[in-house]
Amino acid sequence: MDDEIESILYIAREVSVYKIPPMKANEGHRANEWGDLSQPLWKGRLRIMERSSGVNIVFEDSQTGALFASAAYDPKKPCVDAVLDSSRYFVVRVEDGGRKAYIGMGFAERSESFDFNVALQDYTKRWKAAQNPPSSESDPVTQGESPHIPPGPKKDYSLKDGQTFSISIPGRNKPSSTSQLLNSSSSTSTSSGIPLLPPPPKRG
Repeated sequence: MDDEIESILYIAREVSVYKIPPMKANEGHRANEWGDLSQPLWKGRLRIMERSSGVNIVFEDSQTGALFASAAYDPKKPCVDAVLDSSRYFVVRVEDGGRKAYIGMGFAERSESFDFNVALQDYTKRWKAAQNPPSSESDPVTQGESPHIPPGPKKDYSLKDGQTFSISIPGRNKPSSTSQLLNSSSSTSTSSGIPLLPPPPKRG
C-alpha cells in the first residue's frame, strides 16, 4: 500500500560508501583494505525505515532524497557485518532488482555507529518477541503443573470434631491427647538436641 505508515528507527546525516574487494576465504572484512578511506565512492544520508513488511536500510541523497541503494534487513540473515579493525565501518549487502552487491560503509563518529547498532539490535529484539509470544495464563506449564498428568482430587487432612492424634517419642510416655502433646513438646524443646537457628542479622 502506498499510504502505509513508515517509522524512522535511525538517521545519519552523512555516511561514506566504499567499493570493497571480495572477502578472503574464512576471514572477515577489514576497512584498511578498502584503499584510501578519505576518498569514498559516495556520500549521503542513511536511514533505517520500518514498515509492516519489514525494515530497510536506505542510502539516499542528503539534498534531493534520491535513492542510491537499499538493503532489506532480515534478523535471520542480517545484511550488515562489522569489520574486524574498526567500530566505525561496516559491510552492507544491498539489492537492486534481485541483484546483490556488497559495499563498505563508514561513519564519521563512533557515536553514530553505536546508535546504528543499537537501532538494529532493538528491532531484532522486537522481531524475536513477536515470533515467540509469551504463553497464556491457562497454560499448565506456567502454573507449575505437569502438562501430561492431570491434577488429582485434593485431600482433606484437617481434624474432625472430637478427633485427636498422638506421636510416639522413644523413651517418653505416649501423650494421650493433643493437649498433652503440645505440653510435652513445649517443655522439651530446649532439650531435644535440635539447635535453634539465630535470627537474621539486622541491616546496618
